[in-house]
Amino acid sequence: MAKRPTFKKSSLKTFSFFLFFSALIWVLVQFSKTYTQVIEIPVNYVNVPLDKSLSEDRPDHVDLQLQDNAFNIYYYKIFNPELTIDLSQASETPKNLVYVLENHLSQIEEQLKINFEKSRIIQDEILIPFQYKKEKVIKVVPRIDVNYAVGFSAENEVQIEPDSVKVSGPEEIIDTMEQVYTQQVNLNKVNSDIRGSVTLDTAGLGMLSFYTKNFEYSQQVEKFTEGSVEIPVEVVNVPEGLNLAYFPKTVMVYYQVNLQLFDEVNAGDFRVVCDYAEVKKGEDYMIAQVAEQPGFIRNVRLNERRIQFVIKR
Repeated sequence: MAKRPTFKKSSLKTFSFFLFFSALIWVLVQFSKTYTQVIEIPVNYVNVPLDKSLSEDRPDHVDLQLQDNAFNIYYYKIFNPELTIDLSQASETPKNLVYVLENHLSQIEEQLKINFEKSRIIQDEILIPFQYKKEKVIKVVPRIDVNYAVGFSAENEVQIEPDSVKVSGPEEIIDTMEQVYTQQVNLNKVNSDIRGSVTLDTAGLGMLSFYTKNFEYSQQVEKFTEGSVEIPVEVVNVPEGLNLAYFPKTVMVYYQVNLQLFDEVNAGDFRVVCDYAEVKKGEDYMIAQVAEQPGFIRNVRLNERRIQFVIKR
């Protein structure tokens, strides 16, 4: 019986090496050749004019004709670099923004890392259709929560500048908007004037464009003190002929006031009233309320709000 031919392992390894080496040389040679290929380069639009919204059917790429070796061509195919189009540099027609590529070749070369001696963009310009947005000026509401240090407060609310903002966007959204809020700011143990900056809270409002997003807030903080006065209780809307006795006849009114205005507070500036018409059936008390007070005091409260009463026969 004839013996089967055998191969030494060393011969098989040598053959495999030369086969791989030959294949590698062939690939390198092929990839080193110059090819012409058209590649789609995605575009990203920035600095869209605030009074315009781009149509959904706007161009999403440009066609780059690349004449280069296969290594560079496959680089563009694999990594797919993006071209950023600055629409502040575009001209305008009644329906389109026009971005002339030839006027920005140096910027494009820098972004895409290409040489226009070997390549060219097939389009001369990009036409980006748009619609005008509706504009509206709306109120800006500050969300500034202030926790004052003991003995300090403020007479006025936190002020914001500017107090309104021009916004543009789809008509159906703009028509329903009356105000927009700032980001939340929490300030604790405040004992001096407040001043700072805050941005708008635009969460969920990405379809809108705001002409201003940065705002300054401020508030004058002053030293406050607490005062009190004893005020007689008045009862109104008592039916004619009803003999009503109530207690207490007076209540203490506590309040906070700017230290500089403390001496201007007089008991005659207050009026505490109970409305008998608001008493529900079966109740034997009335609710006292401060009906009049000086305009420059704050945090007014009573030491007793329930005023007991009896009807004498």
